[in-house]
Amino acid sequence: MKKKTLIPKNLLIPFALITSLFALWGFANDITNPMVAAFKRVLELNNVQASLVQMAFYGGYFTMALPAAIFIKKYSYKVGVLIGLGLYAFGALLFYPAAAWESYFFFLMALYILTFGLAFLETTANPYVLSMGPEETATQRLNFAQAFNPMGALAGLFVAKEYILNELQSNNVDVDGNLIYTTLDETSKAIIRTNDLLVIRNPYVMLGMVVIALALVIFMVKMPENKSKNGSIDFWPSMKRLFKKPQFVEGVVAQMFYVGAQIMVWTYIYQYAETLGIDNASAVNYAYTALILFLVGRWICTYLLRYFSPPRLLLYFSILAICFTLGAIFIQGMLGLYSLVGISLSMSLMFPTIYGIALEGLGEDGKYGAAFLVMAIVGGAIMPTLQGVILDFGGPAYDDIRILGVPEVNFSFVLPMVCFIVVGIFARRRLYP
Repeated sequence: MKKKTLIPKNLLIPFALITSLFALWGFANDITNPMVAAFKRVLELNNVQASLVQMAFYGGYFTMALPAAIFIKKYSYKVGVLIGLGLYAFGALLFYPAAAWESYFFFLMALYILTFGLAFLETTANPYVLSMGPEETATQRLNFAQAFNPMGALAGLFVAKEYILNELQSNNVDVDGNLIYTTLDETSKAIIRTNDLLVIRNPYVMLGMVVIALALVIFMVKMPENKSKNGSIDFWPSMKRLFKKPQFVEGVVAQMFYVGAQIMVWTYIYQYAETLGIDNASAVNYAYTALILFLVGRWICTYLLRYFSPPRLLLYFSILAICFTLGAIFIQGMLGLYSLVGISLSMSLMFPTIYGIALEGLGEDGKYGAAFLVMAIVGGAIMPTLQGVILDFGGPAYDDIRILGVPEVNFSFVLPMVCFIVVGIFARRRLYP
């Protein structure tokens, strides 16, 4: 039996450069997730206000994905990548004036613009990877490229822990374990606030410089164009064709719920751990473990896709995710935290597999289809805010009241469970249409 080609030899260098983008936005995602807790403490916000970090971050995807698709349809994938890297760098560098002004709104705007760049990159890179080889190995190839995403995410978590959370003076506690920051007068708080916002600023500014360097490399390397044959926009005819495809429409819905679940699981692991007496800097170790499981799962699933159809494997992993989430909700103590960490293993397959199934056989319409699948990332903006509302039910803490016999932070993971049920339904419908 002839072995199916995953990546043609003549495309190895372009493929490697585009795959590096997956690590780059993974870094941005996971240096940002701990910022919800960091901004809450430094700026003394409630849970809903702090969750606006995710609203700004993932709202940028929703805003820019479709314009990005129109742009790359008119021009080329390479131009789309360069525009995306430019916006990414600009948003990261805006952290410098945001820290100088000590404005939460300015930080949110910087994140919003940064994700304009990420929207361009994801709208471009995912279908670009799908196109770099035979269609029959496209989903496997995307799973392979997506495996580099958690590598970037691990680097982002490392920077968040070592260079942000561990350095925040607002995290300091007294001998009894109580936060010193909350007991200080306003003048002392202002000094710490200035220091901590500079701590948050610096990694983003350095990230902006790295992104500029990568943009220069990609600019100089010859890349496959994958330009539309006539350069026409062809927007409305494409829309009509796309929304007549059940696997595409259902894929967009499933992707929105999946991304919402992923961001909730990775954002609120810190709050879950805090109710068990684990501080934010130490909780990063559990986030590390979750990402390592996610990475291992990506490699395992890339291999398993040689033997299982994508919908079947997606269904199995959806069921596993539901089981882990039930454990996070109803098992209190460290075992519940371990269940929450375990969800990441079952999530590893989901994003690229939903993406590949939804775009299968769409041809040129796939460029617009990719935009809607990136717009679906808005689930990462909406769902964490809803979870923040549940966490505020009884007050600012995470275990003020009990719902169904568990603290509200445990109960709040009902939302990810619903999301995984939606993904499972999508998988089953594609398996038995």
